[in-house]
Amino acid sequence: MRCLLLALIVFVIALPAVGQDAPDPENPEGDNMTTPTTWTVRLDRPSDDVTIGSVQDSVDIWFVNMTPGWHITTGPAAIFHHPGLVSDGSHKVEATVHLFDPGDRLEAYGVFFGGSNLDGDDIAYDYFLLRNSGEYLIKRREGAKTAIIVDWTAHDVIEVFGPDTESTATNALSVSITGPTADFAVNGTVVASVPASDLKTTGFAGLRINHALNVHVSNVSVTPIID
Repeated sequence: MRCLLLALIVFVIALPAVGQDAPDPENPEGDNMTTPTTWTVRLDRPSDDVTIGSVQDSVDIWFVNMTPGWHITTGPAAIFHHPGLVSDGSHKVEATVHLFDPGDRLEAYGVFFGGSNLDGDDIAYDYFLLRNSGEYLIKRREGAKTAIIVDWTAHDVIEVFGPDTESTATNALSVSITGPTADFAVNGTVVASVPASDLKTTGFAGLRINHALNVHVSNVSVTPIID
């Protein structure tokens, strides 16, 4: 039993080595409908009792390859990191997220960037989230503390899941950092611009999915921007 618990802890919070290729939504790492072999899941509140895997009714977080992309159903909130997603210099972090019916809950989802110490108590990153109220948020985590950079703000370009939505509400999020400015966009429209000096612009990037959400991520990437 002790060995099993140690293996789970390593899977949940260990940080893989940098330098791998970026994840390819068309070519899964491992078999389709199994948990990706290279990604790391870091819970907001790490716990030995939380299970992550591909058996949908038997785990707390269902995380599987589902081409094109990945499917995630959360219990607790977490960030999802791949070692090929690293932000540095002028770059663009982006993800396309398909939100299934969240009911009346306004839990958020999106991307994080500028991450460091993802396996430790002094974890740090900035993040850009959406929620089904049609609002976005830009925030920072440092250790156990968080700080608001741009508070929840409504924008009509954000797709929401409503009574007439057939399957999912789809939003493409991006953070483009060039020179002194970072532009935050949803579905190709810039919704906020922030001085790059106010952000963590270098470090790991990935996904952030809050509590009890069901999403499909058809793309996540970090690409350099050539000035």
